[in-house]
Amino acid sequence: MPIINQPPLAPGIDHAFGLGDINPTLFLSPIGSEKFIWGVGPTFTFPTATSKELGSGKWSAGPSAVALTMQGPWVVGALVNNQWSFAGWGDNDVNMFLLQPFVNYNFGEGWYVVSAPILTADWTSPKGDQWTVPLGLGGGKLFRLRDLPGGDALGDLAKLPINTSLQAFYNAVRPSFAADWQLRFQVQFLFPK
Repeated sequence: MPIINQPPLAPGIDHAFGLGDINPTLFLSPIGSEKFIWGVGPTFTFPTATSKELGSGKWSAGPSAVALTMQGPWVVGALVNNQWSFAGWGDNDVNMFLLQPFVNYNFGEGWYVVSAPILTADWTSPKGDQWTVPLGLGGGKLFRLRDLPGGDALGDLAKLPINTSLQAFYNAVRPSFAADWQLRFQVQFLFPK
């Protein structure tokens, strides 16, 4: 569930804060993979944004694929998908490409450094305004609530791993209306089998 704080993009455009569109992706992956893992499946976008500035207003879907390898403390891979709108309101159709290469180096005790930029192409935009290509990195920590003071009081919930990260990116290539920088803070609740 993306919670977005978006400053005004241009004069006359209001600041927006709220919930963005929810974008689940499902993968089918072969059993028994350890060093090289891959998966394919569908991705969807549900128009759940609380403001028109924070979402597309369209139901969208498309194919997605992911591949990664784990070598010692390194995790290297990429996620790719493309979505097309098929229903919704408004005049803007969606034809959006996403590529997210990622590199993690794990230090131990849950700490890591990461670069996971999200490269996008909006195929409905005019040439020159289609691509966003960020460059940057950040860090993070994986922990369980039971590791925090008083965390054991939460019972089984305290055993769930939580991944937190903070990354900063410079948008080296961007549409004419886009910001120069991105700051991404993530909190992910993990539900291992």
